[in-house]
Amino acid sequence: MHLIVTGGCGFIGSNFVRLILTEKPDWRVTNIDKLTYAGNPANLKDLESNPNYRFVKADICDKAAMAALFAEKPDAVVHFAAESHVDRSITGPEIFVQTNVMGTQILLECAREAKTSRFLHVSTDEVYGSLGPTGYFTEETPYAPNSPYSASKAGSDMLARAYHHTFGMDTVITNCSNNYGPYQFPEKLIPLLITNLMDGKTIPIYGDGKNMRDWLHVEDHCRGILLALEKGKAGETYNIGGNNEWKNIDIAKEILRIMGKEESSIRYVTDRLGHDLRYAIDSSKIQRELGWKPKHRFETGLPATVAWYQANETWWRPLKK
Repeated sequence: MHLIVTGGCGFIGSNFVRLILTEKPDWRVTNIDKLTYAGNPANLKDLESNPNYRFVKADICDKAAMAALFAEKPDAVVHFAAESHVDRSITGPEIFVQTNVMGTQILLECAREAKTSRFLHVSTDEVYGSLGPTGYFTEETPYAPNSPYSASKAGSDMLARAYHHTFGMDTVITNCSNNYGPYQFPEKLIPLLITNLMDGKTIPIYGDGKNMRDWLHVEDHCRGILLALEKGKAGETYNIGGNNEWKNIDIAKEILRIMGKEESSIRYVTDRLGHDLRYAIDSSKIQRELGWKPKHRFETGLPATVAWYQANETWWRPLKK
């Protein structure tokens, strides 16, 4: 198997590349990454000598570069590359449309022309909008994105769906809940809180901190993607969630407890524009049809994540600067 992974130097992508090279020793991985601020070659530096791994610095919006890579006739694509930070999409939406929508269309077209066997598109639960205090997102939930980021991801999902329906391409979409774990860029909630506390700083919490998210360990997410890649049905969507809901303020308090810090470190800040109240995923479809289930419990996964950032200051320190 020759697998193209886009955005493989990012948080989830790099964890996926590690999983593939560990569990599929006869697969070859070509990692395409533009190395924007969130794409960090240090995430995979120890794999540079692996004969089954190749890194190519390229922009998925560069059609000529993508066509040249797809001329190698890869067997499958797992598409992670995306602008993903909601706050950045509010201050600068254009790059989100360019990368997430146009970049995905270019990849789909190149894969179609190369007759690539499978195109797996990695997306987010944010495309479904915001939930009230009850209920869950399923694969049948209508799309209702509320930020430029989620709108651009919804557009890319629709393109993947359209290429299956119109051209008969073997596309599969996965929509995940909030990920946590090693190698996550420190602008995201959990690593931001951990690293701020390590620096003796306060930790910012939007609004009243009652926004709720379903937290999924990145390794569990990657294993779900691999199952969808190998066993998923063409044209289908699979939601991958942790069944692990936490309010942002309770996440902050739990990290404070783990790190032995006082709640006086919490600093409430003006809420994000259009901040969705709650996300929660029903992942029963991927569990029922593909046999996936999360292995990491938050009670152990979160302390392990804190310990990883404490032990890898040389990784995150340059990023925060």
